[in-house]
Amino acid sequence: MKTIFITGASAGLGKTTAQLFQANGWKVIATMRSPEKETELNQLENVTLLKLDVTNTQQIEETIKAALELGDIDVVFNNAGYGLIGPLESCTAEEIRAQFETNFFGVVWVTKAFIPYFKARKEGLFITTTSLCGLTSYPLSSIYNASKWALEGWSESMSYDLAQFNIGIKTVAPGGIKSNYMNVMKVAQDKAYEPLMQRMTEGFNDGTLMEFSETELIADVVYQAVTDGKDQLRYLAGNDAVRIYAKRLEQGTEAYRKNLTAYLRLESPYAEATL
Repeated sequence: MKTIFITGASAGLGKTTAQLFQANGWKVIATMRSPEKETELNQLENVTLLKLDVTNTQQIEETIKAALELGDIDVVFNNAGYGLIGPLESCTAEEIRAQFETNFFGVVWVTKAFIPYFKARKEGLFITTTSLCGLTSYPLSSIYNASKWALEGWSESMSYDLAQFNIGIKTVAPGGIKSNYMNVMKVAQDKAYEPLMQRMTEGFNDGTLMEFSETELIADVVYQAVTDGKDQLRYLAGNDAVRIYAKRLEQGTEAYRKNLTAYLRLESPYAEATL
């Protein structure tokens, strides 16, 4: 029986992925900041809850040590994260640093702690939740976008290093996720940007800019990435992620950026047709 270690498993995609792997005969180590509050995963056979805040490097070491004492671990799913939404000047230095501490450095520290173990076993797999916003970009979320772009670039570079030791690394890039829409976002307000925010909201609501998939659909892609045996770095998850990233590749990065800018400014019906 194989084992997957999951961060950010208290809700949304993390919890759904834990449930999916458990249902398919895996042992699951589900980590979260407050495992004592969990009321569903702790009822499942072969699921172990451990406390983990991915911004706490000492706790990362202690939790991984405790996890490995339970037995071998085959897959690490770096899923913990949230979105800081709003214009740059509305975000404090503390909020910006906190975004990277969780979304980027949390993944780096967990991965770094597991690498020696996987090297000794001569096998292992890292999966990281990134985002469509790590492959393209949207306004009013520059820090969030930057953290996800950082993960994508870091993962690609790491793939060369880890391949020398038969260790895989993959990213799953979802578009919108229904249960994660509000409970993983922190919004910074600025009235000057209200027209832009309103236009983005319209694009979210009508599916032009983003569609919100059920967590089960995204979890299925995580399961596919883990089990398909492919040497593949990136997996798009959700109809919107597939559609929008394909459009960006088709148009080219500059044309796509200009079309999106025109759409957001209500300048061109053609822009709406090409997004």
